[in-house]
Amino acid sequence: MTQEKILVLDFGGQYNQLVARRVRECNVYCEIASYKTPIEKIKEMKLKGIILTGGPNSCYEEGAPTYSKELFELGIPVLGLCYGAQLMSHVLGGKVERAANREYGKTKVYVDGEMAENGLFEGVPAETVVWMSHFDYISKLAPGFKVLAHTDNCPVAAAGMAEKRLYAIQFHPEVLHTEKGKEILFNFVRKICNCSGDWRMDSFVETTVKDIRAKVGNGRVLLALSGGVDSSVAAGLLSRAIGKQLTCVFVDHGLLRKNEGDEVEAVFGPKGKFDLNFIRVNAQQRYYSKLAGVSEPEKKRKIIGEEFIRVFEEEAKKIGAVDFLAQGTIYPDVVESGLGGESAVIKSHHNVGGLPDFVDFKEIIEPLRNLFKDEVRKAGLELGLPENLVFRQPFPGPGLGIRIIGEVTEEKVRIVQDADFIYREEIAKAGLKKLPDQYFAALTNMRSVGVMGDERTYDYAVALRAVNTIDFMTAEAAEIPFEVLQKVMSRIINEVRGVNRVFYDLTSKPPGTIEME
Repeated sequence: MTQEKILVLDFGGQYNQLVARRVRECNVYCEIASYKTPIEKIKEMKLKGIILTGGPNSCYEEGAPTYSKELFELGIPVLGLCYGAQLMSHVLGGKVERAANREYGKTKVYVDGEMAENGLFEGVPAETVVWMSHFDYISKLAPGFKVLAHTDNCPVAAAGMAEKRLYAIQFHPEVLHTEKGKEILFNFVRKICNCSGDWRMDSFVETTVKDIRAKVGNGRVLLALSGGVDSSVAAGLLSRAIGKQLTCVFVDHGLLRKNEGDEVEAVFGPKGKFDLNFIRVNAQQRYYSKLAGVSEPEKKRKIIGEEFIRVFEEEAKKIGAVDFLAQGTIYPDVVESGLGGESAVIKSHHNVGGLPDFVDFKEIIEPLRNLFKDEVRKAGLELGLPENLVFRQPFPGPGLGIRIIGEVTEEKVRIVQDADFIYREEIAKAGLKKLPDQYFAALTNMRSVGVMGDERTYDYAVALRAVNTIDFMTAEAAEIPFEVLQKVMSRIINEVRGVNRVFYDLTSKPPGTIEME
């Protein structure tokens, strides 16, 4: 992996992952670490630069997250964002106070002089729009700092000490609402930190393949292949590195999208392009039996997850001892599980932490552990995975089990598979300027009277869902053209047996979720 590295020190800000992603968009490798990381460890990292994130605290309060002055004396460029900017000023002798007027949202900022000297605002117009979110403000600069930008209510929107390459920005350059945010971060990472920008997917794939070969040697590796993007790219990387030393177990639980099981086998099976051992377990009827009579969403999730473990366990025992267990863990899994930063634990991810004790293995391999989702997709293309797999819609682990409201039956699975296939097909045909970030059909548990031809029907209602989202934490219903929805409705009712009504779900997140259950 590249030696050039930027470290994001997390002070509990909500945008910590976004900061790291923006740095990587500058083709520079970046990691997130807690502000509790010891200074000795930071010195060992041989960093090119450090970025301090925002956070919910006031830096002058007792017990607030902080860092020693030594951080700013390492000779490494440091950029403080929002709370990070205030903390830098506070630690280095400036003053931070509660603002009389809180600034939140889009704000016009005025860039002051000396742009050529400090380089941070190179290419940024004298007036630009940024995203502000702060209660406190820097009321007095730390010794040696100069004001680089201000707003009508904030006298220090940005400050810097060029000779020591220390910079403080009150706004958030990492969010899209800051018009020139990418340019500001690029200036810091590539010009002030002097990073060459050699973090690219071709070099990542090449380096990772070498690392896997060195680690595995003549050993054997076992991977649970779900058919999702992460596990598929992991399989592609491992296959390129070690070939038939890799065994992939694909459990088809009968809750995948239409034809998806066959598509996975076509890519990774005996007739596919990847050199590996592929085992497909057709466990559809086993799952339908376990789910019979169960309607509570969380119970369905647990049954599906536990049954996967049982099936995988049976296959693992047939294979026998392996040297490594591989997982498709990606960087957000690590960070959101509380292992890569300081922000609150968002989820206890199945790929992070507890390892299955029924598999006899020596060590775990997570080849995608340092990648964000968009980088995983780029790696997939670099490995030659088909585009329809690489850009596959997000799909929950329990699959259609949570897109079927109420009890799961084989008949209901058929209905939702067929309806979803028609919906996705028509969206693809529609030639929309922008595709929704996620769209699918779900089967409600509602049945109602209808008339088809001269006959009375008593059939199910299908709900269509399509959302636009940046981070999948919040979402809004997408505006699908009415004529497209009409076409989808007509096809579903005419072609899918058991459906006589079609709805469009307009609910945002919050209060709803993106999925149906």
